[in-house]
Amino acid sequence: MATITKKELVNRIADKTGQTKVATKDVVQMFLDEIVRELGQGNRLEFREFGVFEIKRRARRKAQNPRTGQRVEVPARHVVKFKTGRSMKAAVEAVAAADAARAPTSNGAPPSAGAPAAS
Repeated sequence: MATITKKELVNRIADKTGQTKVATKDVVQMFLDEIVRELGQGNRLEFREFGVFEIKRRARRKAQNPRTGQRVEVPARHVVKFKTGRSMKAAVEAVAAADAARAPTSNGAPPSAGAPAAS
């Protein structure tokens, strides 16, 4: 799997829309800035089929320093949560299914090797 940057997305969108890369970059950046601004105000953003961004409060908890083993108190804080929408969930599940189909079994054979034929 590859890492796609904002620059790559801007290039793709500019090519598809016929807009200049500069204009497309400005629109994409404005969109991202608005998401950050709305979340910063505590608002929930819902994009149908894509997903929902919202702020959730994480409770105070105890953790352990892995180096020293000492117990430490982690204060409560707010975090951004993202819940996938139907379209994104389906796309991710398709990738997972394709990966599972390509993964070798524990004996090193492809998943279908040695499996009985379906009747």
